[in-house]
Amino acid sequence: MNNTILGIVTAVTVMFSGQPVVPVNKVITEANYSLANRYSNTYVNDVFADNILLTLAYLGGKVKKGEAVSWDMVKKPASNSFTLKPGESFAFHDTPLEKFKKSIVATTNAHFNSSEGFKSDGWLVGDGVCHLASFMYAVAKKAGLETEAPTRHDFAKIPDVPRELGVSIYYMPDNPSSSTAQNLYITNNFSKTIAFVFTHEKDNLNIKVEEMN
Repeated sequence: MNNTILGIVTAVTVMFSGQPVVPVNKVITEANYSLANRYSNTYVNDVFADNILLTLAYLGGKVKKGEAVSWDMVKKPASNSFTLKPGESFAFHDTPLEKFKKSIVATTNAHFNSSEGFKSDGWLVGDGVCHLASFMYAVAKKAGLETEAPTRHDFAKIPDVPRELGVSIYYMPDNPSSSTAQNLYITNNFSKTIAFVFTHEKDNLNIKVEEMN
């Protein structure tokens, strides 16, 4: 039996062996970020890290507005994700610039306030969400996705992110102009659906951009 026929027989055997063939998504880019170096003070660092994980739990639908927050669940190793079809957009919160309103299909579903369970380090409620937005911005730009972050996070360094990629996030329902300007917008300019996949375990956060099969 020549190699060509053997290859066909092998492929057919695998196809009908009873084992499902699961298509593997193509990883366009990925990055790992530490949740242990968000701030030099341990207490403040933990507030930042907790707010990042809570945002991801809202994004994944594991926590919803009006529900009590289970921090054991929020901190448990997990994956969260969202997908964008070609032409669709993600906004970090749901007060977007006018030009994105028709294309937005996903947000974090969070507003970073105490009524939603977000913590304060004594200065601001929700500290840390700018770090997550900056991670996403850096990964999206590296992947080649269309991105826009109108307001840079110039007032403070974000560890693991170049200063020029820092993103300022702000949500205030009675101040829409500031809210729309302090947001993050990511649009899928590819020809296939893409997914953002967030996986966290202990102090490590992994973010992947995948092209769906």
